[in-house]
Formats: sequence, structure tokens, C-alpha cells
Amino acid sequence: MRALIATLCGLALAACVHIVVILAGPSFAEEDAFSKLQDTLEAEQAELIGGIGAPDTWFPKPDPATAIAACAFDLGEGPTRISAKTGPLFQSLSIHTRKNGIIFAVTDRAAVRGDLEIVVMTPEQLDEARMLDESGETTRQDVRVVSPQTEGFVIIRVASPYPSLNSTTEAVAKSVSCTIDGD
Repeated sequence: MRALIATLCGLALAACVHIVVILAGPSFAEEDAFSKLQDTLEAEQAELIGGIGAPDTWFPKPDPATAIAACAFDLGEGPTRISAKTGPLFQSLSIHTRKNGIIFAVTDRAAVRGDLEIVVMTPEQLDEARMLDESGETTRQDVRVVSPQTEGFVIIRVASPYPSLNSTTEAVAKSVSCTIDGD
């Protein structure tokens, strides 16, 4: 009977350790997506990283009919404005933090008159923006996303329904801008 209890306790402990190692593994990774996208911190436009026309992508298993672009942001320099023009091609944007994963996702259906404006900010920056709103100093209407971390990145996916639209799809994906918000 003691051997059975000891075996069950050992299996339970092994299962707990296994789960902890699997969940903690990504936080110890040295080559995460943000590290691979750090070159885009200074860029004004998104960079093509997968799918149509992307040579030697690090992106895992990209869809060959979808252009995938990305840009990194650092909220320590100020809020980041993500601007996209929408059109007939399906487009989606997902905002990720460096360690916590996806914090916001949206498709082109959320665009107002063909423009999609998203501002990513820290809770402190949101408080400052609200104060400006109350004083009447801002006039823009945009989607505000509060990030729990200062570093992150945006993934843009644009689907190409026909091979003849591949170059247009790439251009749309690369045209998304990720800039420090000057407002």
C-alpha cells in the first residue's frame, strides 16, 4: 500500500514539474519574436516577415497566400500609433507584448471610412491622454489599447484571394505604419 501511495505522489509531483517547465519555458527563451523584430523599432513602416514574397522567414509555417508583416514598439519612448488603410483585401492586426502574448486583435471590419487607427499605451500614458481629452486638446478618435508591458510588436496579416493580387497584398501589409504618437 505504501508503494502505491509513493508511486502516485511521485507521478503527481512529476506532472506538476512538467506543467511548470512547459509554462515557464517561453520566459527563458533568448530568441523571441520581439528580439527578431528589434530592427523595426526605428522603422516607420512594417517589415514583411512571412508569406508572399518573404525570403527565408523565421515565422513558423506561414500561409503562402497571406502576406505577414510586423513592427516592434517600445512604449518607454511614448505611445505607439498604428495606422492602416483598408480596402478590398482581408486584413488583420494583432498586438502582442514581449512576454504576455496577444493583448488585442482587430480586423479591417473595424475601420472607419477605410482608416484603422490604434494607439498602444501604458496605463500612465492613458491617464495623460484622458487629461488632454478633458481639456479639449485632442480631436482624434482612435482605439486605445493599454499594454501591461512597455515592449511589444504588431503582426499584420493580409490575405490574397488570387495570385494576381500578390504584389498588392505585400504592399498593403508593408504600408501599415507604427510610429511614436506625437499628440
